[in-house]
Amino acid sequence: MTPSRRRSLHEAAHKSEAPARDDPGQAPWTSGGRRSFNEAAHKLGYVAPPSASAHAQESEVTRKRFEALADSNRDVVTHAGRAALAVGALGVVYGDLGTSPLYTDQAIFTSYKATAHITPAAVYGTASLIFWALMIIVSVKYAGFIMRAHNRGDGGIMALTALLQRNKVIHATLLVTLGIFGAALFFGDGMVTPSISVLGAIQGVQVATPALAHLVVPLSVAILLGLFILQRFGSGTIGWLFGPIIFLWFVVIGVIGLNQVVNDPAVVQGLSPTWAIRFFVDHGAAAYLVLGGVVLAVTGAEALYADRGHFGAGPIRLGWFGLALPALVLNYLGQGVFILHHPALAKDANTFNPFYQMIPHWGLWPMVVLAAVATVIASQAVISGSFSVAKQAVQLGFLPRLRVLHTSKVEGQIYVPIINWLLCVGVLTLTLVFRSSNKLGNIYGVAVTGTFILNTLLFLAVARLLWRTPKWKLAAIAVLFLTAEVSFFSANVAKVEHGAWLPLAIGLVMSIVMINWRRGQVIVTRNRVAQEGPLGEFLDGLASKQPPLIRTPGVAVFLCRDKDTTPLALRADVEHTHTLPEKVVIVSVDTVSIPQVEPFDRCTVEVLGGGRFKVLHLTARYGYHDNLNIPAALAQARKQGLLERNLDLEHASYFVSRITITPTPDPGMRGWQKNLFIAMARNASSAIEHFGLPGDRTVIMGSQVAL
Repeated sequence: MTPSRRRSLHEAAHKSEAPARDDPGQAPWTSGGRRSFNEAAHKLGYVAPPSASAHAQESEVTRKRFEALADSNRDVVTHAGRAALAVGALGVVYGDLGTSPLYTDQAIFTSYKATAHITPAAVYGTASLIFWALMIIVSVKYAGFIMRAHNRGDGGIMALTALLQRNKVIHATLLVTLGIFGAALFFGDGMVTPSISVLGAIQGVQVATPALAHLVVPLSVAILLGLFILQRFGSGTIGWLFGPIIFLWFVVIGVIGLNQVVNDPAVVQGLSPTWAIRFFVDHGAAAYLVLGGVVLAVTGAEALYADRGHFGAGPIRLGWFGLALPALVLNYLGQGVFILHHPALAKDANTFNPFYQMIPHWGLWPMVVLAAVATVIASQAVISGSFSVAKQAVQLGFLPRLRVLHTSKVEGQIYVPIINWLLCVGVLTLTLVFRSSNKLGNIYGVAVTGTFILNTLLFLAVARLLWRTPKWKLAAIAVLFLTAEVSFFSANVAKVEHGAWLPLAIGLVMSIVMINWRRGQVIVTRNRVAQEGPLGEFLDGLASKQPPLIRTPGVAVFLCRDKDTTPLALRADVEHTHTLPEKVVIVSVDTVSIPQVEPFDRCTVEVLGGGRFKVLHLTARYGYHDNLNIPAALAQARKQGLLERNLDLEHASYFVSRITITPTPDPGMRGWQKNLFIAMARNASSAIEHFGLPGDRTVIMGSQVAL
């Protein structure tokens, strides 16, 4: 192959021309001149040194490939028809929104002074508030505007946070902190949603057979406990049923609502915003507080955005406008008709349940079963979402390593034991303490609306700082969204004394934990880097070691943060045993702020050191949705030709450092913050599990780092 010929990007390195070797048995990376494979100057952090080598053309191609990889405008690629994806999205995205009719009107007409007296104006006014909440928050904000802001197809508040963090915008620290708090609030919501949804569904038993009312809480606890126990087995075996079941759910609730609307079509006028305005005029501050119940209709709207990466924006919008929105509107209007025609039932808050009471008696038990299944699906989506948020937080450095189990070969189906059981304890406690969806409605909404506001602020930051959208264009949507969301939030603040402080407290504690971990990690990393010392100096000093180092056969893989510092395990091995493995591979993991990294973009390899003591450095890039597996990355690099074909990875030994963090009086963190960080570090999952290392071939070396 002539030097002028441009090589294929993925052509194996061993097939290309290599410099002549003085020693025929010498490994490719120990031969003359420093070589670099897949060098690229791109947005993800690796900057290739300027070089006029024969690899310049290849490096330029790779640089462009990485720029395409980092491009946040690159959208999700789907491999199914839009209709099929829309059905699948129904089962994942709309479970929480779809089950809100179980308890929304029940809470509105039993908990507020403005709706204590049933009148057409009150019924039409609340119907108008619900409809326009769905339109502004879900249809316009999430399905319309915010769905456009994505991180290579991925959505959710963590994706917005990653975008701002990666692009290092002004006020990035403040914006990332807001994103952390929004993600933390999600865990607070994750405790309330399963409890309120399942209780709301099982309360149909009380309507169908009042004598069985005492079974509502035990049945709910049993269902929820079973749901959390089954998480470790994954949802892949029944996942294909989720979409059709929720599809059936929306059709049924739409038909039930339509049946009531046909009896009194005048309720359709409740879709006019004039009735919402009149409701505020008639009841003043009392009407404002009703917004605390109306917000229950839009809980779960965040799922539209958070699950964007699974289905794409088009199918999610199709499912919303084509089925979910019409069915929900019909059901809420139908409940309004029923309440207007049966005002006496609303007098008893313990038995009033317009969703079930407007169903014919023969359909009650089938509806209870369908509602129970639908709420389990809704709860499953929230629980799975909590697992995903936790994993993303770990990948982005906001939480310590957590044990993550992959329950199937399907991407995204993971199980995080500690998150699962913390949620389980919280959900069961709420169920046993509040015992009804109506009472749980009093604590629901503050954390949800807080997440709405934070999402809007981060979206506006992305639009202004990354898209350079003019301020005057952003002003209109900022006023529309924030006016609605701040109104919902302030109306829900009144619930704080009734228990709404709980999800807020959970979110606050989680955000403190995440921010504290991030801060401590920065300090520990700085001290560790100083202790490790430059890798170049370490390699240069190996030749002058006394006694001379003994080269041991085999391949040794050392993990290190980057190529500039010496792995503590490598330094300890040399200093204590006076040996150096024949072939040394140093692996650094680069967690980038995109969801996934393509296999051929995973690794870059270069030779470090000189003379007899050259080592190979491999950088493995992972997105925050990728599964960390160092042996798999090494095998992929060997397959691509970045490592020599006969490198014995199957028998390689892995060396990791077990860091013992010791607190010091040094400034940077307070005493309790240092103790919290150390406690979290001690309970982090094993590096062997986190990096997918083989336990029987991994050596753990101990060292101490000051905090």
